[in-house]
Amino acid sequence: MTMPRARFLPSMLRGAALAVAAALALSCAQAAPEAPPKVLRYAFRVAETGFDPAKITDLYSRMITPHIFEGLYTYDQLARPAKMKPLTAAALPESADDYKLWTVRLRPGILFAQDPAFKGKPRELTAQDYVYTFKRFADPAVASPSWSEVEELELVGLNEYHAQVRKSGKPFDYDKPIEGLRALDRYTLQFRTKETRPRLMEVFAQGDLYGAVAREVIEAYPGDSMAHPVGTGPFVLKQWRRSSMMVLERNPHYRERFYDQEVDPAPDDAEGQALKQRFKGRRLPMIDRVEVGVIEENQPRWLSFLNGEYDFIERTPEDFINQAMPNGQLAPNLAKQGKHAYRTVASDVLFTVFNMEDPLVGGYTPDKIALRRAISLAIDVERELRLVRRGQAIPAQSLYMPGTTGYDAAFKSDMSSFDPARAKALLDLYGYVDKDGDGWRDQPDGSPLVLESLTTPEQFQRQIDEIVQKNLNAVGLRIAFKPAKWPENLKALRAGRYQIWSLATSAAKPDGQDSLARMYSGQIGAQNYARFRLPAVDKLYDEASHLPDGPERLKLFDETKRYATAYMPYKYRGHRFITDIAQPQVIGYRRPQFWQNWWEYVDIDPDAAAKFKH
Repeated sequence: MTMPRARFLPSMLRGAALAVAAALALSCAQAAPEAPPKVLRYAFRVAETGFDPAKITDLYSRMITPHIFEGLYTYDQLARPAKMKPLTAAALPESADDYKLWTVRLRPGILFAQDPAFKGKPRELTAQDYVYTFKRFADPAVASPSWSEVEELELVGLNEYHAQVRKSGKPFDYDKPIEGLRALDRYTLQFRTKETRPRLMEVFAQGDLYGAVAREVIEAYPGDSMAHPVGTGPFVLKQWRRSSMMVLERNPHYRERFYDQEVDPAPDDAEGQALKQRFKGRRLPMIDRVEVGVIEENQPRWLSFLNGEYDFIERTPEDFINQAMPNGQLAPNLAKQGKHAYRTVASDVLFTVFNMEDPLVGGYTPDKIALRRAISLAIDVERELRLVRRGQAIPAQSLYMPGTTGYDAAFKSDMSSFDPARAKALLDLYGYVDKDGDGWRDQPDGSPLVLESLTTPEQFQRQIDEIVQKNLNAVGLRIAFKPAKWPENLKALRAGRYQIWSLATSAAKPDGQDSLARMYSGQIGAQNYARFRLPAVDKLYDEASHLPDGPERLKLFDETKRYATAYMPYKYRGHRFITDIAQPQVIGYRRPQFWQNWWEYVDIDPDAAAKFKH
């Protein structure tokens, strides 16, 4: 059948016009430049050790892992004070039987990042994954430094099975039912403890340590789990050059989470409310890629930031704080470049630790206690804080950190005292005198007295070591410093192969029990770096573990402060001010209090950077 000419021509024209329009649209689509990825670049000041949550303790590895792995709970990024909230859990936990029975329900549909171990199939997170994850801490073959924390929870049957495996030497059976750690169904976890544990879920809110791992992945890379992290989190590891570079990219299969649904700042928190409004409806994470370098020396790390090689400097080096923040305000030249400064009092503590098992500085007899207390009194901490740290810390009076239970800003002790005369008097009284006339004090039995401290080789630490050496020499004590990379020193510390070391630690949760763990004998080889054993302190620790928060528990914490000062297994030196500075393109940063995951809450705005370019 022939179509009438009058109707056929318009039809042809319409078809031609549509074809031209389609071609133009395709051409425009092809010509439109693709938006460049949003990349956050910054540098750690200390090298990482790896990314298997069950095998790490160091802060810098723990800055990476919670962006890959997810715990049951996390903390609200904007809430102050800290507020725990569900992450992979569907709601806050249910507790019963005087905090001895806990039930957690998971959100269905959460997927692990893709990995060859899953053989091309989507892999959903289940309750059994958390059972497997937590059991790994009890496996002697894993040798987890965090096992002692899990052990203390006294999950029914887990400690006994750990002891059984250690004794028998047989492999850990991950399929063996454990009464205190069960998956009731695909999405329901149940924990049962022997004793009251009011803060049980604060432990499992540490996603950097207790984020879910998949059994298939661990078994697919035997002996190499530190290099193959696969979790349910917002980022995946794409590249790792040990102690040099870590590159992570947005997990393309990450579930829907939206900024304003994840945060709840206080009504009077103007900054927090502004951030919530600014990012309303934005899906997390907001950036595509994170590149983390390692620059241990302060000067090159600072200069790299100033030169624009990095978007952010985490913990502005003390050497340059007066240049960056004169009189506590961002320097005018940096402000003109659009940089932003964020200054907070950290929930951390600087301390010097003595190995209580060392034949020279360890021990509980009056002469050994006197030696440690004399060393403490001889060290001018105020000079370190003022000159080397440029006033970016306040003196510490106890083991407890700002923002945690047990910390009291009004409490004063001998921890911060600098009194060389008392130090000399103590040493004289207990027989640490110069017996051979060489100008240096000897041990009471006449043998040489030479202290040895681990240290790290960077210039900043050398300045602190010089103060300590001068202080101790002034009271007749010799000290030798043994430099090594930080991860190597950490290994020596955990194994008890050291005499003295000065380092710092940060709070991982709002409770002060972790600080007290540094004097609890059950944490030797883990958080108890000093390897300190005292039944009276162990008793206080156990009591504090079971008590609910309140005045009675705070009294126990106060008593532990007195033991810490009397026996001096640690000299607590300071709590730092932390100043982070960001380039103008970094939007939405707020330093977390205890948690380490924050990348998903920031954005990169290239237009903001362009405004300040000449």
